[in-house]
Amino acid sequence: MKLKKLVYLALLTAVSLVLFVLENQIPAPVPVPGVKLGLGNVIVVTVLFLYGPREALAVLAGKLLLSSVLTGNLSALAYSAAGGLLSLAGMCLLRPLLRQRQLWAASVLGAMLHNLGQLAVAVLITRTPGLLAYLPVLLLCGMLTGLFTGLAAQALTARLRPLRDTKREESKDWRNTNGTDP
Repeated sequence: MKLKKLVYLALLTAVSLVLFVLENQIPAPVPVPGVKLGLGNVIVVTVLFLYGPREALAVLAGKLLLSSVLTGNLSALAYSAAGGLLSLAGMCLLRPLLRQRQLWAASVLGAMLHNLGQLAVAVLITRTPGLLAYLPVLLLCGMLTGLFTGLAAQALTARLRPLRDTKREESKDWRNTNGTDP
């Protein structure tokens, strides 16, 4: 990995962490327990579409570990990791099918999968299958928050595209709207 790219990824990880901390200071937008906008995930989605899955996984891992340490809530790491990894896997599968203007759709899917992953861990840890009754509410909230974070990531991706390392292989490049190299 080139130094320039490593510096960008480190900065983006820091921004993701700052957004996470700021979001924790904001009252929940809806009165549904556990529902957040996921502002830090804007950066993970942006990195996925600018650099690729491996880099997005690195930013996600950094955000998860550092946010758990900063908040002092290491027990939440299992929930966050399950949601984050399932979300990233789903977005990685959808990524080759999307154009730049459709990036928001991956974020909607990712947010829904994130909620599903966290709920699955909650059911496993508490051994309370009744928690699954909460799934429709979480999926609906995931669609709405995913749309918001997806549109933000789409705008940010368009702004940051010039900063990306342009020397990487074209076969790994994410498709631009007109099919040309960015």
